[in-house]
Amino acid sequence: MGVAGEQSLRRRVYRELEPEAREAPGLSWSNRALTVLILVAVFEAVVETEPLIAGGRELLFHLLEFSLGLIFLAEYAARLWIAVENPAYAKSRFPRLRYAVTPIAIIDLLAVLPSLFAFGGGGTLVLRFFRILRMLRLAKLGRTSRAWQAMIDAVYDRRYELTLTFAILLVATMMGGSLVYWAEADAQPEKFGSIPRAIWWAIITLTTVGYGDTFPITPMGKFFGGMFAILGIALFALPTGIFAASFSDALQRHRQSRVRDSEDAK
Repeated sequence: MGVAGEQSLRRRVYRELEPEAREAPGLSWSNRALTVLILVAVFEAVVETEPLIAGGRELLFHLLEFSLGLIFLAEYAARLWIAVENPAYAKSRFPRLRYAVTPIAIIDLLAVLPSLFAFGGGGTLVLRFFRILRMLRLAKLGRTSRAWQAMIDAVYDRRYELTLTFAILLVATMMGGSLVYWAEADAQPEKFGSIPRAIWWAIITLTTVGYGDTFPITPMGKFFGGMFAILGIALFALPTGIFAASFSDALQRHRQSRVRDSEDAK
């Protein structure tokens, strides 16, 4: 194959693998297949941890994991090959190296590594670590989804408002924990005997997780705890509303962009 033929093939592969490079809306068949394989790989990694299912089928799971790993390794190699076609890296002196050190490329590599240990030994903790590492494959789905890019844009557009909201949440948590510590430290020293312990209670209360065995018992503690719980509901509604509005705006911009692309294609 000549240089021109290789460049033409590389360009076609680039348009097939990169959603942003496609002229037609939606995902390519390759990315649709990769999405299914990612979900299968994650499901396999989860099911493999259940002894009642995986017991006696270790070789089957290892073969499946190894096969999926080879596919993802080929995908990783293909993305390195087509990196020179991406305008974000093409101007770099070493475009493939520039792509290889990006977060998404590192995630791709880390998601492939556990497959190399499918037939290997190792301690239980090591194997568990690599099983958990395989969950990174879910992050690969973001590459094939424009909605994921819209979510990133939504967070970026409202980064100042969200930062202010989280700062308010942090201050409220510190204040709530400190007040409950002041009210409950003598009555429940093992649970509220320090500000860090009280702040931990404040965090799980603010996030509505809650512990049934940890709660204020003094009148002042109940008062502060009740006020803090109500405040937490109100404060958590702030970033939710900000993000929902921004996400809606980002999706609208993406829809308008797809309409313009379709009109230009015609």
